[in-house]
Amino acid sequence: MLRSMVLRGNALTQSTRLASRAMSTQALSNPTLSNIEKRWEGMPLQEQADLWMALRDRMKGNWKELTLQEKKAAYWIAFGPHGPRTADPPGTGARVAWGVVIGLASSLALFAGIRMAAKPAPHTMNKEWQEATNEYLKSQAADPLTGISSPGYTGKGVIQSPPKSQ
Repeated sequence: MLRSMVLRGNALTQSTRLASRAMSTQALSNPTLSNIEKRWEGMPLQEQADLWMALRDRMKGNWKELTLQEKKAAYWIAFGPHGPRTADPPGTGARVAWGVVIGLASSLALFAGIRMAAKPAPHTMNKEWQEATNEYLKSQAADPLTGISSPGYTGKGVIQSPPKSQ
């Protein structure tokens, strides 16, 4: 009994393959493919899928047997400006540019506001204090191989600020 069910299943599978192979050898009708560029977006999803599957089955065979209409429709469905490749609506570039300008202006205003409300720089951030720090580091022999205490050192040490203003 199991063997007869397997044989029946194989027969059904083979008949389905033969039917789809026979179906794929017939060219799709021109009215089905005509003006596909304008009709594609308005077609129901199931109809789109059926049409694409029929074209895909036709393309599995010899491409010389495809009609010019089928080749054009297959190319347009695969690479046409629909779905994610739809062109952006007019004015999108200007909206993006204004968004960037507004974002930069708001971040600049936020930076300026924080900068104005910030405490003054620490008293150690002046040239005199940093020169004294250099001397202290030399007296402690800090980084004797390549740093401030090494023989022939020509760098600035820790000096990074302007002189103290009175």
